Amino acid sequence: MGPEIALAIAALGFGFMGFGALVRPEQVTGQFGIAALDIDGRNEVRAVYGGFGLVVAGVLAFVAVEDEYRTGVAMMVAPALVGMALGRTISAGIDASITRVPLLYLIIELIS
Repeated sequence: MGPEIALAIAALGFGFMGFGALVRPEQVTGQFGIAALDIDGRNEVRAVYGGFGLVVAGVLAFVAVEDEYRTGVAMMVAPALVGMALGRTISAGIDASITRVPLLYLIIELIS
């Protein structure tokens, strides 16, 4: 798989996540057993999962077709994903457990 295809797939994933978080924030947190959010919680999900996800999707889509900035974008997005994976790994160590959904996202973060 060429880098353009991989970047386009990653862009679609981030775009799907971002749009879903903006439209239905409780569906995002519901995956993790957080059923209800107050106004501040919805704002946080829309900002971190929604806005961030859409901007990352846009940047990845851009560098999928314009390779001049590809290395710079990779140097920012890859460490962000590693940071999320690291946070999940530390959490799993502290709690001595990781359930199916966080494990799935951990794997996605590591292979992206």
